[in-house]
Amino acid sequence: MTHCIKKINIKRFKHFDNFAVEGLARVNLVTGKNNVGKTAFLEAVHTNTSALTLFFFHSCLFGIKFRRENLNILIDKDKVDNHSYLEQNNGFNVVSDIHKTTAFSINEDSGVKQYIFDFNGQRTIVNSNDFSFSDERLENNFFVDNFGVANSEIIHAFSKMQELDQEQLLIQELTKFDSNITDFKIINGKPKCKINNAYLELTELGDGTQHLISIITLLFQCKEGYLFIDEMDNGIHYQQLDNVWQIILNISKKLKVQVFATTHSKECLESYARAAEQLQDKDIALIELGKSDGKLKNIVFNYDQTIKKISQDLGVRGW
Repeated sequence: MTHCIKKINIKRFKHFDNFAVEGLARVNLVTGKNNVGKTAFLEAVHTNTSALTLFFFHSCLFGIKFRRENLNILIDKDKVDNHSYLEQNNGFNVVSDIHKTTAFSINEDSGVKQYIFDFNGQRTIVNSNDFSFSDERLENNFFVDNFGVANSEIIHAFSKMQELDQEQLLIQELTKFDSNITDFKIINGKPKCKINNAYLELTELGDGTQHLISIITLLFQCKEGYLFIDEMDNGIHYQQLDNVWQIILNISKKLKVQVFATTHSKECLESYARAAEQLQDKDIALIELGKSDGKLKNIVFNYDQTIKKISQDLGVRGW
């Protein structure tokens, strides 16, 4: 996987002043206490990997603030002050071994405000009044937040499975997850699951079912790209986690998807290690975030270290 990020440095973004992480793998689980910066870490990596064009870069920066406040649900996007939300990311700077420097800053001189974008080794300077905003996103780079995925996005991702004739895989995994589910179809523009000979909308089912559908379909959409899953175990019963992790490990390997996920659940962490060990999939990493002496730090565990850590029941570092 030539696009797989192995190391990254995050400067002046959220909790991160000058924060370096090395030893990343194909599938990465980020853990740590609440409010330590797990989601922000995913956002930084997501933006760095999205910055292939100016509009992709902007859309991702804007999405960070938008997603954080759940504005996509609460208010009309057309009424949002685009400039204000973009400018709250002033100073954003992330460097990775694959996508190099991704940065955004603002310069004001003689009353003229300029937006300065650095990505792909080039600098673009735009007068703030002339900058046009776009919702354009990179298709094989997706961020799943804890508010879920819209039906329209599930439908689009499912079409990628259909292109590869993999619809049955989704149905098989859904049946494993819930034996009452016997089919999945798009009916009248809505994704539905068949239960007891009736097709039900996803809103009529549990959060875990919709979360699983989102993960599986988006892995196919993100072929040879990146998938970010905030709160991986959201709505999923702990007894189902081993199977979900096996799905992620198997499909990500087959389709060359680099995955970043977060959790603060011990059960999810243990399940991650068990699934990797059962599959003998060594292309994994466990990233622990924590604070020591007021500074944010990290420890990265490779496959062998992760298995040892879990087998010895060491838990998450207390810092």
